[in-house]
Amino acid sequence: MTDLRYESQKRRDWNTFLQYLRNHKPPLTLARCSGAHVIEFLKYLDQFGKTKVHVIGCPYFGHPNPPAPCACPQKQAWGSLDALIGRLRAAYEENGGRPESNPFGARAVRIYLREVRESQAKARGIPYEKKKRKRPTAAAAAAAAAASSGGAAEIGSVGSGGSGGDTVGKPVTTTTTTEYSSTT
Repeated sequence: MTDLRYESQKRRDWNTFLQYLRNHKPPLTLARCSGAHVIEFLKYLDQFGKTKVHVIGCPYFGHPNPPAPCACPQKQAWGSLDALIGRLRAAYEENGGRPESNPFGARAVRIYLREVRESQAKARGIPYEKKKRKRPTAAAAAAAAAASSGGAAEIGSVGSGGSGGDTVGKPVTTTTTTEYSSTT
């Protein structure tokens, strides 16, 4: 069921992006689309956001739970944008795009997402910290390796823990669930 929902959302996101390109002035083709156009699209989506992001001059800047309403803008939450880019990146390649020319994986897009994450965390006074994976003890790693290989494992071959991708799409700064619509 979840896979079906993901595929449906990915298709909807892809169609929304293609509609955005058609409505762009001047109209853009997918082949001419760059990371800068993707960032422009993400900024366009902010108008449909539901996450309050306090500006520096706001008395509630840096407060995770402000006591009263304010006039600060609502934007797309970082977690929503990050998940959207992941789906669009996959859709681009599924629709014939070459991975090396994927505008959704451009360095500028990654930098933009990092800046959004940091600014939203700062605006709410919540530091963003990447979740750390627990390193297995040498004995636990040896036992796991022995169980999976059916034989003895070397204790000296414990992995570094690395980055298992367990933080992808886990928003820290999101306060609401966000949907967006395309303009036709």
